[in-house]
Amino acid sequence: MSIIHERIPDVDFILNNIDREPCFIDDERNYVAYLGNSEYPRLLTDNRQTLIERLNTEFDRITINLDASTQDLKDLLFDLMEARKVESIKKQVREIKDYKLYDDIQNTFKQIENKELYDAPLMLEWNTWRAMTMLDGGEIKANLNFDDFGNPLSVAQGNMSDVVCDYGDYLVSVEVTMASGQKQYDMEGEPVSRHLGKMKKASGKPCYCLFIAPTINEACIAHFYTLHSLNISYYGGKSIIIPLPLNIFQKMLEDSYKINYIPTPNQVRKIFEYSNELVKTCENESEWFEKIIKKANNWLNIQ
Repeated sequence: MSIIHERIPDVDFILNNIDREPCFIDDERNYVAYLGNSEYPRLLTDNRQTLIERLNTEFDRITINLDASTQDLKDLLFDLMEARKVESIKKQVREIKDYKLYDDIQNTFKQIENKELYDAPLMLEWNTWRAMTMLDGGEIKANLNFDDFGNPLSVAQGNMSDVVCDYGDYLVSVEVTMASGQKQYDMEGEPVSRHLGKMKKASGKPCYCLFIAPTINEACIAHFYTLHSLNISYYGGKSIIIPLPLNIFQKMLEDSYKINYIPTPNQVRKIFEYSNELVKTCENESEWFEKIIKKANNWLNIQ
């Protein structure tokens, strides 16, 4: 993962020149004027020469107007960095959809399960976005933050789904977590259903949810099972949320990789419709979850 390191001024230089800054111990008027001066503090990003050097180094194909203001140079750098990020993500998507990154995606999931990665929650969110992009058609959006080169930077902000899959006629919210045990239910139970309800109200379309974690807590299974049948207006009505262990989701990816066609949005929707019908005949959440796992293991053959 590429990381840009800004140059930090030499500490000795700062210490040797600190007394050059204005000092207004007994001059309140000038002190307030100094605090309100937009020229201070002089940040590294406001250094004109540094801006020009960075533009020349990272974007050597462009022509820089040396008469441009510092603010114009900052805006130009920002726009170029955004364009580079967007193009990097588009390139990733093209490679993902061609299954060129299948092995890398599956291996990343294995590293997450084995706790070999530094920021597992971020990597799980990012890798699940890649997996959903590869799995089928539709417009798949990750709500995590990307750095200037299209690499994962930080997880999605609160009050939104981790990944949103728009299949035209319907949407799928994908929520992921590394939490386990009772903590999983405490952290994810209510927010997952709330995010789904928010999506329903905003889109006006049928919406479903996949909840993915290395292991699924029994309280979450019971909670999501119950929401299939409860008409709660705050959540936009009944909530079809399917919890899947990460290894089952990986099996779904493997199945899509082995077939000689790209799964359709309709095939994705069928597992949610199956879950909705299954709830009506199951005696309890354990039976429902067991049958959902069985179908997920053979999801491309659901009639």
